[in-house]
Amino acid sequence: MTSEEVRINVEKALDEIRPFLQSDGGDISLLSIEDNDTLVKVQLQGACVGCSVNQMTLKSGVEMTIKKYVPKIERVVNISV
Repeated sequence: MTSEEVRINVEKALDEIRPFLQSDGGDISLLSIEDNDTLVKVQLQGACVGCSVNQMTLKSGVEMTIKKYVPKIERVVNISV
């Protein structure tokens, strides 16, 4: 899978999970894909920023969905502003 294909598939994964985040007043943006396409940096937005379960959402929801689309991804991290 090329870097461009990785990016496209990560975006597809985010599009799949975005409606769930938006239903709670949040959202997510892709910031970058680094470390030889194994690390995804995202930014949780809106209600997700101060949510007490955002780390669970990040690992159980976002990371799992991204890995379903791109198995070579090892980690997904949230970058706060």
